Amino acid sequence: MVDVDEYLEWIGFGGTPTTDLETLAQLQRLHMTAVPFENLSITQGIHLTTDAEASVDKIVRAGRGGWCFELNGAFAWLLEHLGFRVTLLGAAVLLDGPSEVIEHLTLEVTVDRPYLVDVGFGESFIRPLALNAAGPQDGGNGTYELIGSPQGTTLTRHVDGLPTPEYRFKRVAHRLDDFTAVSDSMQIDPDKQWRAKPFATRLLDGGPDRVTLRTHRLEVVRDGRIDERALDGDEWQRELVDWFGYPYRV
Repeated sequence: MVDVDEYLEWIGFGGTPTTDLETLAQLQRLHMTAVPFENLSITQGIHLTTDAEASVDKIVRAGRGGWCFELNGAFAWLLEHLGFRVTLLGAAVLLDGPSEVIEHLTLEVTVDRPYLVDVGFGESFIRPLALNAAGPQDGGNGTYELIGSPQGTTLTRHVDGLPTPEYRFKRVAHRLDDFTAVSDSMQIDPDKQWRAKPFATRLLDGGPDRVTLRTHRLEVVRDGRIDERALDGDEWQRELVDWFGYPYRV
């Protein structure tokens, strides 16, 4: 089993970690730089579990990334072993419109006060967001706002000055195995994106710069400029090796 020091070394953390906001923010960015958000195992038909130790082993020993149940599950494992107080939260994803289906794992981490932390939602906030704060917040790559309602708390990102929903959650503690059924279902659902379209994305040098490899194109964002180009199958694999460090056949 991977130990904490191996995990910290893998994501590039040096020094002695403490349970403060500065360390938490550094760990989030390092994790999102070193560990891609990707679905390659699913598109290959490899069954994924919600077991934290299996996810940690996949990340550190195999040098791979994963989706929310793996990345946030593993990151919660790391934070808890470092002494942070972590609560697993279930969220309904709102990117395609209203939903009440819990199909995302996110984290509440308490330091001086509670923060929303997420290393498994792709191109979203890259620094902790204060959960009990009203109004817009700097998410490291844009402006975000947490909006409360009777249905829960909605994470929004400001687009053209307007808060656009990303996901909604209730601050109710979950266990990892609470997500097993939805994880299993999403891996085999033909209507979901996870099986059909391989992708991988990660921060560059702590962000907000980012590289994203989609089914037939590569997108690199540096200093606010987007460089995007189409790829064929052989180019796709070469870019996967170059930017993410592991091979895969489409």
